[in-house]
Amino acid sequence: MLIGCSDSRVTPTALYGSEPGDIFVVRNIANLVPPAEQDGHLHGTSAAVEFAVSHLEVEHIIINGHSHCGGINALLHGTDGKYVGPWVDIAKDARSDVLREYADASPEEQARALEKASILISLENLLTFDSVRRRVVRGELQLHGWYFDMEEGTLLHYRAEKHQFEQLA
Repeated sequence: MLIGCSDSRVTPTALYGSEPGDIFVVRNIANLVPPAEQDGHLHGTSAAVEFAVSHLEVEHIIINGHSHCGGINALLHGTDGKYVGPWVDIAKDARSDVLREYADASPEEQARALEKASILISLENLLTFDSVRRRVVRGELQLHGWYFDMEEGTLLHYRAEKHQFEQLA
């Protein structure tokens, strides 16, 4: 399963050369995963996670962020959108951390840091789903954080043991 951004510049099948049916893909604004909630509202991304993990029994979930993300820019600088604002607020804790840790950085550096930090929020949120956590603990499911740098054309992956993103391809 790959959870990617809706941005047309980062189409998973084009980026990774996959064929139809190779990857179960969910795309949304800023490639975010909300925490598991059962509040009676509609949860498209959450339903897709549940379906992929419980019915398709995927062995990997990749959160695939990217540079120059408009959704992350909306989180960083604010938006008055009725739907976008609440959606990107899923990563508001990452925003607070980045603004504190990168207070003296350029807006571009802050955006890049937030693009990466939001991937980690989504990885954490995946573990709030019982089915995901259970399969991760049993070693049946692996979670991955990837970041595509459009300028460099490089793919980075998050190394939890080092707390950093490193070049994958």
